[in-house]
Amino acid sequence: MSHHQSIIQAAGGIVWKNSRRRKLAVIHRPEHRDWSLPKGKLNRDENWREAALREVLEETGYQCRLQGFAGSISYLIEDTPKVVLYWHMDAAEHCPECMNGEVDEVRWLTCQEALDLLDYEDEKDLIRSKVSTRRKGT
Repeated sequence: MSHHQSIIQAAGGIVWKNSRRRKLAVIHRPEHRDWSLPKGKLNRDENWREAALREVLEETGYQCRLQGFAGSISYLIEDTPKVVLYWHMDAAEHCPECMNGEVDEVRWLTCQEALDLLDYEDEKDLIRSKVSTRRKGT
């Protein structure tokens, strides 16, 4: 295993859609039986932002515009550290045929609905920090 491979690098997005109430995308992955934010591993020639946009497109079917950096999470997968960087994104073009089949459902939820559904506490924390930042700014 090369040194580069000693950390799993992944990127993803908190994808926002403006409807009457701002909603974000939460995905269901049948293979993992979980509800999570869209994310995935970097390809060899990609940077973090490119990977985040590609993974979001493949998992939600939405081409997006990058907004601000949303934060990072890290955890172990069989003793190997995995680091995931997330960006806030605005959903733009819908491209259902761009989806890769890993996701069987995409739900657009309010922050509270997303917090109730997501399976991972560290992903919930990214949304909580966004909500508290917005509250402080009002």
